[in-house]
Amino acid sequence: MPELPEVETVRRGLEGPLTGARIAHVDQRRPDLRFPFPEDFAARLAGRRIRGLGRRAKYLLVHLSDGQVLAIHLGMSGRLLLAPARGGAGRAVGRFARRVGGGGATQGDARHVHVVFDLGDRGRLAYWDARRFGYMLLLPGGAMATHPRFAHLGVEPLGPDLTPAYLARSAAGRRVDLKTLLMDQRIIAGLGNIYVSEALHRARLSPLRPAACLARRDGRPAACAGALVRAIRAVLEDAIAAGGATLRDHRRADGTLGYFQHAFAVYGRAGDPCPRARCRGHIQRVRQGGRATFYCVSCQR
Repeated sequence: MPELPEVETVRRGLEGPLTGARIAHVDQRRPDLRFPFPEDFAARLAGRRIRGLGRRAKYLLVHLSDGQVLAIHLGMSGRLLLAPARGGAGRAVGRFARRVGGGGATQGDARHVHVVFDLGDRGRLAYWDARRFGYMLLLPGGAMATHPRFAHLGVEPLGPDLTPAYLARSAAGRRVDLKTLLMDQRIIAGLGNIYVSEALHRARLSPLRPAACLARRDGRPAACAGALVRAIRAVLEDAIAAGGATLRDHRRADGTLGYFQHAFAVYGRAGDPCPRARCRGHIQRVRQGGRATFYCVSCQR
């Protein structure tokens, strides 16, 4: 599933081309994805201008001129790509399908293009999703804070609210491990399995360590809380700079791959030597909460 860096990479790639564009027409090709589309979805978008693009957790937010917000969740395999306006809608979508489908893709991949936003001379934005686990919401701007999908989200990991003190308060008295705490979207929004594993390695913290270690007995943040905040920010910033990680489905807005998977220190590297200088440990794979966790048994304590 795309995590925060992948969604932020898509947002940055689309922000310039889409801001100020008018949605001339929406070609909605099926009634649902993971959930049904909002009622009168295409009609409510037609004629609106895009004021800007934002992100909340793993959601891409398209702010519209009438105050509505189109929230897009990419699910497991969702991709967005802007195709040029020239050549007509059919050709544009066909080119899109071949590009997002990877090597050897054919026109048949167009069956996975479920929505096409016609942006006039700005091109056509197509949404491709083979597994159809993504979904789209259309919300009044002021309703986001109370919507069930957003109301309980935690702080943004790249925002000012993620501090050592916040982590200490969130962890105090908790009987869970560090990995479980960091994966809880009610505490930190947008972190997933890959970047939690990578951040814990950078912070030299074992994912199996009790989360309560982040707080001292008097409630103040422990030194490891500061190290963890710095590691989370650093790994996310590095991943965004690399265009995210493409393990299977992620593509940037221009159809190219992300490259952060080549910089993984631990994720997916079970049995490999730890890349940290002077560490002689090896990467181990364990199961936590039904998910694979990767960490160095030597330098992560």
